[in-house]
Amino acid sequence: MKDSYDDLYAITSQYIHSPKDQLLMRNAYEEALRFHAGQVRQSGDAYIIHPLNVAMILAELHVGPATICAGLLHDTLEDTSETRESIVEKFGEDIATMVDGVTKLTKMQYSFKENQAENHQHLLLAMAKDIRVIVVKLADRLHNIRTLDYLPEEKQKRIAQETLEIYAPLAHKLGMFKIKAELEDKSLKYVAPDWYQKIKGKIENDPKVRTNSIGHMMDEISAFLKPTGLKFDIKGRFKNIYSIYKKMISQEKSFEDIYDIVAIRIIVETVSECYQVLGMIHAHYTPLPKRFKDYIAVPKPNMYQSLHTTVISSEGLIFEVQIRTEEMDQVAELGIAAHWAYKENVEYSKEKEQFEIAQKLKWYADLLRFSEEEPNAEAADFVESIKEDILTTNVYVYTPKGEVIDLPRGATPLDFAYKIHTNIGNTTVGAMVNNRIVPLDYELQNADIISIKTNKNSFGPSENWLKIAKTSHARHKIKGFLNRQNRDVLIANGKSILEEELKNNKLSTALITEEFVIENFSKNNINTMDDFYCELGKGSLSSKTVVNRLQADSKGLEESLAKQMERSFKTLTTNSETGVVVEGLKNPQLKLGSCCNPIPGDPIMGYVTKGYGIVVHHQNCKNAVNFVKERLISLQWATDPGRKYPVSIRITATTSPNLVVDIMNVVASNGLSILAISANNNANLETVVKLKLLTYGLLDLEKMIVNMKKIKYIHHIERENL
Repeated sequence: MKDSYDDLYAITSQYIHSPKDQLLMRNAYEEALRFHAGQVRQSGDAYIIHPLNVAMILAELHVGPATICAGLLHDTLEDTSETRESIVEKFGEDIATMVDGVTKLTKMQYSFKENQAENHQHLLLAMAKDIRVIVVKLADRLHNIRTLDYLPEEKQKRIAQETLEIYAPLAHKLGMFKIKAELEDKSLKYVAPDWYQKIKGKIENDPKVRTNSIGHMMDEISAFLKPTGLKFDIKGRFKNIYSIYKKMISQEKSFEDIYDIVAIRIIVETVSECYQVLGMIHAHYTPLPKRFKDYIAVPKPNMYQSLHTTVISSEGLIFEVQIRTEEMDQVAELGIAAHWAYKENVEYSKEKEQFEIAQKLKWYADLLRFSEEEPNAEAADFVESIKEDILTTNVYVYTPKGEVIDLPRGATPLDFAYKIHTNIGNTTVGAMVNNRIVPLDYELQNADIISIKTNKNSFGPSENWLKIAKTSHARHKIKGFLNRQNRDVLIANGKSILEEELKNNKLSTALITEEFVIENFSKNNINTMDDFYCELGKGSLSSKTVVNRLQADSKGLEESLAKQMERSFKTLTTNSETGVVVEGLKNPQLKLGSCCNPIPGDPIMGYVTKGYGIVVHHQNCKNAVNFVKERLISLQWATDPGRKYPVSIRITATTSPNLVVDIMNVVASNGLSILAISANNNANLETVVKLKLLTYGLLDLEKMIVNMKKIKYIHHIERENL
């Protein structure tokens, strides 16, 4: 484990030569060191070891200085008093945005199962916004996996399983093989420890994969390549443990039945030399039939390029031989990080980089498109679509123009059509594979060439298509089409039913506004006019109920507003119970909002309600999005309210026996009163203290928080309900 900035400098100085960039990274390290001072990890190491090692992993990927700075600072917003504004001021908006993005992902790191889909949705959307955030997060996860021994067994398994389901596939899709392999192997150690130890023992002890066998094979190949004058490098490697485990489980094979446990990698200078070496390998060894793969002519969707062949050695052992150029080898190791390597003097443009990456990574273009097309998709549906349709694709087919499309195994022409475009899917009437007409439920095979026949006058998807389509994306699109078709009919019926009821009661349809619908029926999960008419059409909502509510609402609102807005004189009321004044109103009926607990000094607004008068809210109240704009009025605090106000704060701290006592002492010494206090441990085994206090206003509260932050155990303090 690296524990000095000199270790990071030794790596970055090899490819980042700008003194300005080196100073920027040094300053980021010093900033992280200062803010993490006194913090320790579960292992007992100083906390700075973690961000330093994350930055080290990033440097080994040859990412740019801004991304390394984000790695160094990635925990400061979550675990220290550092602010986003301060990072912007010292390091710029680009680095601050990355740190903020990683912070939001880190907050969901050890979430409960029911929130997992939503958390993974945030992760994938964060990747769509800026792929560097995920590269930093992968480095963060890798170092955490390396130090997983220090956590409880249950947490070890949960983190390891999540890593196998989400992070390792992401690393694979980004072409970051070294990180993917380590994430998989170290996760398997905790998820299936017996399997891990069994396979590890086989690799170390089985005669067919002994190191001297690899060395002998490499010597033989070198012997017949040297006389050609080719410049080459040759390496040997073992297949990673998790890959062997997957083959043994999915294909029900024994260790002895897996052929490609050992691989020889030959690196040459040009593409033509790759094919020249392939010919020589096949001339000296017997190749296994159907085991040759040309990923140079047809690269994998994660940019991987290489020639693969499996041969029988002179000792009768089976080896996989990989042949590639130096550039291909760099991409195979670094993946998408190779896209940024040596770009230190090029100004980073997120839009330009996204476009270039989408050109190189087809699946990333799919993710961007899906994120734009389905911005409001249910979290579970979104994550399932990405995991099934993008992260686990392993069938590669072609369009008639030769474009490679990747799909999950079992996919059909319908899945292909919807992958190309929703309108193509919705208007599909037939399919041809390799110039043969096939049924829509045909199972696509590797290297199939697909042509979809469409007709804009077709009837569109049917219920039966849901059984044919195998990808979540296609099924989601088909369901959406069918639901819209049915929904249009229900909306029309709902409008007709309500119009008849309004006519019978001599009421105008103009009274049915969006504000009326949201205020009266949002609790029934009706938030739009279409929702409203659809529920009427289904019979879930009665037209008589709507009319009754309309009549009562109109009368009640008129009376309430009349009472509240009765103007008797133009003065400021300075002695209301709330300490809030309303220009032009005598003794207004005021109530402080319990949802946000505003206190003097907070920016406030008033909301005119039915029956409760004017409710005073903080301008950043979480419920503000539901307010009807026409009912908002201006308010201000009295010069001297003369009373104390309740406010709730949440404190996150390292567990300590004196924590609660120290907190209570700070509150008392600052003249505030405690109404309620509770303390619990969160999923990270930190202590979370919730306090309900009485304060004269924001100034007193902020002074108390400044003093509270001096307690060495405390990481974070925030007001609740804002």
